[in-house]
Amino acid sequence: MTCLSPRQYRRKPASRLAKSLVAVLMVTFSVAAAHAAIRLPAIFNDNMVLQQQASDPVWGWADPGSTVRVLGSWPGSVAVSARADDAGKWELRVKTPAAGGPYTLRVEGTETIVLHNVMIGEVWVCSGQSNMEMPVSGWGGAPLLNSAREIQDASYPHIRLFTVARDIAMAPEQDCTGSWSECSPQTVGSFSATAYFFGRELYRKLKVPIGLIHSSWGGTVAEAWTSSEALRKLGGFDQKLDQIDSLRPHVKDMTAVYDQKLAVWNAASGKVNTDYEKPGYDDSDWKTMNLPGYWESQGYPDLDGVVWYRKEVELPASWAGKPLELDLGPIDDEDMTFFNGKKVGSIEKTGFYAQDRSYEIPAGVAQAGKNLISVRVTDISGNGGFHGKGEQMQLSEKGGHTPAVSLAGAWKFKIGPVKPVIPYGSNPNLPTVLYNGMIAPLIPFGIRGVIWYQGEANVGRAAQYEKLFPAMIRDWRSRWHEGDFPFYYVQIAPYPYGGDLSRAAALRDAQRRSLSTPNTGMVVTLDIGNPQNIHPANKQEVGRRLSLWALAHTYGEKSVICSGPLYKSLQIQGDKAVVSFENTQGGLVAKKGHLDWFEIAGQDGHFVPAHAVIQGNKVVVTATGVDHPTAVRFAWKDTAEPDLFNGAGLPASSFTSEPLR
Repeated sequence: MTCLSPRQYRRKPASRLAKSLVAVLMVTFSVAAAHAAIRLPAIFNDNMVLQQQASDPVWGWADPGSTVRVLGSWPGSVAVSARADDAGKWELRVKTPAAGGPYTLRVEGTETIVLHNVMIGEVWVCSGQSNMEMPVSGWGGAPLLNSAREIQDASYPHIRLFTVARDIAMAPEQDCTGSWSECSPQTVGSFSATAYFFGRELYRKLKVPIGLIHSSWGGTVAEAWTSSEALRKLGGFDQKLDQIDSLRPHVKDMTAVYDQKLAVWNAASGKVNTDYEKPGYDDSDWKTMNLPGYWESQGYPDLDGVVWYRKEVELPASWAGKPLELDLGPIDDEDMTFFNGKKVGSIEKTGFYAQDRSYEIPAGVAQAGKNLISVRVTDISGNGGFHGKGEQMQLSEKGGHTPAVSLAGAWKFKIGPVKPVIPYGSNPNLPTVLYNGMIAPLIPFGIRGVIWYQGEANVGRAAQYEKLFPAMIRDWRSRWHEGDFPFYYVQIAPYPYGGDLSRAAALRDAQRRSLSTPNTGMVVTLDIGNPQNIHPANKQEVGRRLSLWALAHTYGEKSVICSGPLYKSLQIQGDKAVVSFENTQGGLVAKKGHLDWFEIAGQDGHFVPAHAVIQGNKVVVTATGVDHPTAVRFAWKDTAEPDLFNGAGLPASSFTSEPLR
């Protein structure tokens, strides 16, 4: 495929259990609608954007059998009517003009609703996991590049923002929680950075209103965003889908039991034990754990809650009474840290799991001989505990020259209050639950297309993702009934996922192979990632690269190059493997002056590092001892940051010429 012919995306999920588990019982709103006046879904509100030059669906609920009439205030608008069915649901289509506004949208029935400050323009759905969710303000453990300046400069009243509230549902819902707002320094900070920068680029180039509908949840898998029907056809998810079906009638009872346990947790989790941090406390019955290391990897794989740690350290007499520096490395997620019973520092809010803990021990606290360090760690989702490197954990004399005291190794620990296990149906990574709660309520709102940033949570299942992701795209398109609308997505960035060090590379290749799905485009981020942080800071460039796909393919900007080199084919010529690429506009370029990250395999199937040279729009790959090549792969490591680009400055994607396994 080429980019020059135009044609018509932790992390730490927070439960909204009380709302979502009860809501799944409401497969329809028929009972409420039968006794209520006219009502619109949340996506229809003041400040909204309607897709321009389209027949846009408008829907809602009213008294069964009543007539609803909709009229826009733009020139040439014609009133359209529909009758509510027996369940109170009505739907009609409104023809929209070319971009402009502000207008009003008048909905008349048993009462009249007038939506104000409505714009006509380009509407995009923006979805995925945490790298799509990451806001313009950034997170404590994952800052955004130039965040403060970006927020200060975000005065774009013709860009409109809508965020779908997190929701888990066992059946498709008909409404969501959210509201439209004008983009401003007051509203943009909490909005998706990737979505905002994408929309800002479109606005600057197209000069039309832009509507951005953001619906994402950190740390979630693609199957959670796919309908049950599509997953059944795909196969591999039937067991979990059957469990969801069987649990649906029992949601109320599950919720009641969980809420009781949660109340106990909430009461206990905020209390600090005033003995555990004291030097005189008897901890002889406490167990030991080697730090650094997540507690999940040391025998407690399902633990969410509070864990106390204590360690006695022997200090030289010369340190007595002097200020010291206590370094513990990053702690996932919250901590309260004490030295000889005195609180010396803390981070008591979520999101700072990647931030190193470095606290000053004030003068007069340290003493010669034995001293006690105690740390209260709280984590309620994902991994918990100390997760840095051993050399990051140390105690040193502030401004002194005496060697630091290592704190790595055995610490005593005791498990404190434990957060109750969330019932099965409230897990955001169950198949279909996020499609039900956060995508279905948006359908069939008029849109131009979708941008998507997800895949990290599916690392390790590349062969499955190669089929799952295209199936999800087809699923959304079939339900929107808008044809093969544009679907542009971001390839995951370099990051060490552990285990097999090529799992992320395989997932990236599954994403590359998904380009065979019509009207899709992929942004490569191998050059703008951060192997030390799964949430790279440069979301500006991610948004810009997504906009290149939209400008080139959706809006017909023929001069725009939107993709870096993509693997096309492999030819074997004696002891040489010749790789051909697509999207080589401006020629292939090795930014470092030489190519790296190419590997070649012989007849034994074993890959070895290779010598690679550019010849025109191809790369010739060889290796000593490989006389009969059979396969080539590139950037086949989780943390790979290779240097192959095209003349437009866009990077090449990871690939293997072999089938994914």
